[in-house]
Amino acid sequence: MTTDVWLPFEAHDIEGLPAAVEAGLTYRYWDGGPEFPADPADCAFYVVPYMKGTEIAVRPLSAMTSVRVVQTLTAGIDHVEPGIDFLAPGVQLCNARGVHEASTAELALTLVLASLRGIPRFVEGQRQEEWRSGFYPALADKSVLIVGYGSIGSAIEDRLTPFECARVARVARSARATERGPVHPLAELPSLLPQADVVILSTPLTEVTRGLVGADFLARMKDGALLVNVARGPVVDTKALLAELESGRITAALDVTDPEPLPAGHPLWHAPGAFVSPHVGGSSSAFLPRAKRLLAAQLTKHVAGRPLDNVVLTTGS
Repeated sequence: MTTDVWLPFEAHDIEGLPAAVEAGLTYRYWDGGPEFPADPADCAFYVVPYMKGTEIAVRPLSAMTSVRVVQTLTAGIDHVEPGIDFLAPGVQLCNARGVHEASTAELALTLVLASLRGIPRFVEGQRQEEWRSGFYPALADKSVLIVGYGSIGSAIEDRLTPFECARVARVARSARATERGPVHPLAELPSLLPQADVVILSTPLTEVTRGLVGADFLARMKDGALLVNVARGPVVDTKALLAELESGRITAALDVTDPEPLPAGHPLWHAPGAFVSPHVGGSSSAFLPRAKRLLAAQLTKHVAGRPLDNVVLTTGS
C-alpha cells in the first residue's frame, strides 16, 4: 500500500495534519516545480498545486497509478478534468468547497460597488488631477441576478443582503427551494435577464456553462446593466461581450477572462465600460488558513477511513 501524500505546502506548516509516523504517511512537498518530489506511482493522496494551470495540475496524473484521492484547492475542477482519464477506477476527486466562498464573494461585491459607483473613473481622475463629481448608480434598489447558486453564489447573496437591493434572483442548473426563496433553473434565464440591473456569474465551468453568456444572453440583458464574472473566463463569449461593450449598451466587471491571463494589446483592456481584475477572487489572506484547515480535515478522515468531504466525482462510477 502506497503512503505518499503530495502537498503544495510544507507539512510542518499545516496545523492538525495527522502525524506522519503514527498515520503511516510520508508527506512530500510539490508545488508544481520541474522535478517531482518522489515517484508519482507511490502517491496515494495528491493535492493539486494552487493556480498553476492545467499543464502542471495534470502532469503527474498519468504516472499516479496508486493514487486514491485527488484534492483541488479550487472550487472548480476544470483544470484537472483533462487528466481524469489517466486515473484508475475508484479515485475520488474532491474540490475546495468552503475555502473560497468568503474571498470570492467579497470580490464580487467589490466589483459591483466599484463599477456602479464609478471607482475606476475616480482613480483615473485622481491620476489626471480631475474632480469627476456627479451622480452615480447605487446598489440600493437594484435588481440582482446570481447565475450559479452554489456555495459561492449563496455567499454573494449573504453580502448583498445589507445593501437594500430591490430583488435578488437565483439561477442554478436545476430548480430548488431555499430559505431565501426559489432557485430558478437555467432554462428560465431568458425571462430573468431583462429584469436584472446586475448579473453576477459564479457558475462552475462545465460543458453546459461554457459559452453560456453569448450573444443571445447578452442581448437579453437590460440596457445599462452590469455583468460581473467571478466564475471562469470561458463562461463568457469574449467576442460577443466586446460587441456589447463597444456599443455602450452594458458594462462589465471581470475577474476572469478568456483568454487568461489577458495579453497585452487585447481589446478587453480598453473596452468602454470594462473593469478588469487579474483573477484574484480566491487569492486573498482568507485562502491559506482555510485551505490548510481543509487539508488537515481531509487527511484526518482519509487516515481514519471515514468519508471525505467535497467529493465531486469518483472515477469509473
